[in-house]
Amino acid sequence: MPSPNDAAPTSQPPSKPDFENTLSKASSTTFLHSASAALPSGRPSLDTLITITASSPPDHSFKPTNTASLFISEPLQTTFVTSMGQPESKLSRASSFYDIPTEYKSLRQTVRSSVRDKVNSFGLTTTAAVVDVEDNIFVPIQQDNILPQIPIGRHHPVPRTGIEDDEDRTLQTNKFYANAFLGNQDQPIWTHPYSLWWSRGQTQGGQYPTWGMSFGHIEAEQVAMPEGNPAQHYINPPRRQSLILSAQELGLQTTLTTDTHLPFSVNVNLKRDAGVSEPILTFPVVQGMSFITGGYRNATPVIQCPGTGFRSISPPVQVGRSTKYRIEDADGRVWLAYVNPVPTITYDSNAFRPLDSNTVIGPPGFKGTIQVAKNPLGTEGESIYDRAAGSFVFEAVITGTVNGDRGAYSLSYTKVGTAPLLMFVLPHHLQSLDPALLPMVTRLTLRTTTKGPATAVWADKLTFLEPNLPTTMGFGPWDPSTRSTRSHFSAAVTEMINAAAERDLRSVMDEKIPEDSMYYAGKTLSKFATIVWILREVTNSPLWVPGLNRLKDALAKYIENRQRAPLYYDDHWKGLVSSAGFTDPGADFGNTYYNDHHFHYGYFVYAAAVVGTLDPAWLTQGDNKAWVNTLVKDFAESDYNGRDYPFSRSFDWWHGHSWAKGLFESADGKDEESSSEDGFASFAVKMWGRCVGDVEMEKRGNLMLAIQARSFNNYFYLQSNNTNHPPRFVPNAVTGILFENKVDYATYFGLAPELIHGIHMLPLSPASSYLRPRAFVREEWDRFFSNERWKVDGGWRGVLMANLALIDPWASWEFFRTGVDGTWEDSWIDGGSSRAWSLVLAAGLGGVK
Repeated sequence: MPSPNDAAPTSQPPSKPDFENTLSKASSTTFLHSASAALPSGRPSLDTLITITASSPPDHSFKPTNTASLFISEPLQTTFVTSMGQPESKLSRASSFYDIPTEYKSLRQTVRSSVRDKVNSFGLTTTAAVVDVEDNIFVPIQQDNILPQIPIGRHHPVPRTGIEDDEDRTLQTNKFYANAFLGNQDQPIWTHPYSLWWSRGQTQGGQYPTWGMSFGHIEAEQVAMPEGNPAQHYINPPRRQSLILSAQELGLQTTLTTDTHLPFSVNVNLKRDAGVSEPILTFPVVQGMSFITGGYRNATPVIQCPGTGFRSISPPVQVGRSTKYRIEDADGRVWLAYVNPVPTITYDSNAFRPLDSNTVIGPPGFKGTIQVAKNPLGTEGESIYDRAAGSFVFEAVITGTVNGDRGAYSLSYTKVGTAPLLMFVLPHHLQSLDPALLPMVTRLTLRTTTKGPATAVWADKLTFLEPNLPTTMGFGPWDPSTRSTRSHFSAAVTEMINAAAERDLRSVMDEKIPEDSMYYAGKTLSKFATIVWILREVTNSPLWVPGLNRLKDALAKYIENRQRAPLYYDDHWKGLVSSAGFTDPGADFGNTYYNDHHFHYGYFVYAAAVVGTLDPAWLTQGDNKAWVNTLVKDFAESDYNGRDYPFSRSFDWWHGHSWAKGLFESADGKDEESSSEDGFASFAVKMWGRCVGDVEMEKRGNLMLAIQARSFNNYFYLQSNNTNHPPRFVPNAVTGILFENKVDYATYFGLAPELIHGIHMLPLSPASSYLRPRAFVREEWDRFFSNERWKVDGGWRGVLMANLALIDPWASWEFFRTGVDGTWEDSWIDGGSSRAWSLVLAAGLGGVK
């Protein structure tokens, strides 16, 4: 259930329409909206949906951010090199304090930095990310303009608070740093292993009053957990300050801004007041960063320790060009602070002086960085941080390759400074780390809030290998052990399946599609498509033809945007959203606020992939292909410089899974409740890529599935030997809702075990056997659903018994064939599945011959 500690929980969907929406309502602007109004031909008008922007296309050319120069006083000439090795363009940009280009131009080509582009100024070196990769799978999807039947508007209810990037640039709505521009801008950002947040001078909840940036790290003994074994949830103390980086100039008029919003990083700036253009303190925030780094511009640094204050601060020690202070915080934990002045100023290592037991203050007019890191490893850890001090990361670029069933992806980092780069990685990273990098792994580890231990690794570029991509997986049941699909059976079995499929077809053709919900409509169309596929590919029934035609008609309503709650293109945040949420943020599970897009649109993409596979001519007709590509781009854009959609809105390539929460401020960060629907969205991307001949899209879908198979089994599916969650929580077998700051064995719609586990099962698909290994399924079944505990009410019974096919396909087949004691009830089938598919799945996984 949503915790009172979570400011605005996202709603995740159950499988049955009697779900009571529990999404907390966020404030929103009321919109003039008539969802049922008939849409005119061409682009819809303001009166039916929203205000339409000017017809001229936006200027998506590069524009610099507003961050003022700290290290470099001259504009910088930077050369981009195309995949042909020729300069693409030269851009002169106003310098940020770590001056390196953050705009990657790509028109079906791999962006390259010229060898290793280094920029020196005042003796400081900036090393650009190396992204010179042949056969990079991250290439643009076929570019299309926004379709004319989809209105365009810039009137989204959520304001772009403090965002300083060009208004025409795409923005990330579901990434880890969204709290910095949502609500009061004072909820935490989790980079793992640290969290940081702007305190805004607040004192509630025991907060030490500051206008600077608070940050913290939580140890295992500080985690709150209720009585019981297993524990129903665990939560890290929210906003528990360890230390604070601030400036004496900050106060009541201070404002927070963000710029350079990228998939793995953002700049967070603190300005003296709203009337100034230059921030006096900037924090480059990157997933896995080893230091909290604050960049000061002519300011008076302040370091604060809440609670009882500093236990001790050591005398300064010179480490290269850095001055180091060893700090013992109020909990007795050791932190290291490195002061790195720019070479153009004179710094007195004794300039920091105590103001009181909670505060030390540095020299006025300071220009440079202060880096802080927690050290649990004594002298060894200190030597590691000493070696890394002075350099900091501010950007990452992902590249990937796939060769057959082997995939690899790399994160290449851009840094400032000449010291080697130290980055933290999560457990699933360490498992798949390129063996060549194993000597770079250190013994320095810090606990993360919900992802187990983070391990420090030396690397400007981290490469991870996935050797078992599901390349042979198709629309039929897939056996991981043989890597094959089975969809042809004996005459008797085929006849049984056909009878069920024909009944299911008649039922779904009579079923009313819920036009005000993209989620439920997508589930219905996905079910419809699977039934048609069965009739064509498994039983060869002539009914597949009229079934396919009806499915096309049903899809056409959505492609033409004629449903009751039509979609519109939000040119404010850059995405395709439902109009259902104009007056109710929780409508359709928060789709208008970018919740759950991979769930909702993934079902449509899958249904379209079935149609296009069975009738390739459909792909060439009207807007069919372009519309489906639009859905894919919205949640899985592959172009770093996509014009209309941000790169990979939903899937977090660092965490290894998607985040479902969109533009809702949250005290516990992003979350996801349905890992299985996350995996199904990747499966849909894979199959659509195969359907349309987009080889790179299919490769990305396969790689996403492989990464999810690894991350799900580290963080969502908990076998008894799992060490990434507290021991007393592991017996729950699944996380329930996984947040960045807590894990709650629950759903947003109930606490029954079949709900909590079932939402991580549905929809049972060809990908299920790949994502849910037999050992896990067996443990989960024996612990929760054996001995007839599967006899639950409604469609959840069908979900559980379809899941049983992964370990006992015969028992699953018998249930869907005969029911219970010879009695069958259609209510046992989930609204997004069918009895026919459940029979095919069980049979294909070995239930019958």
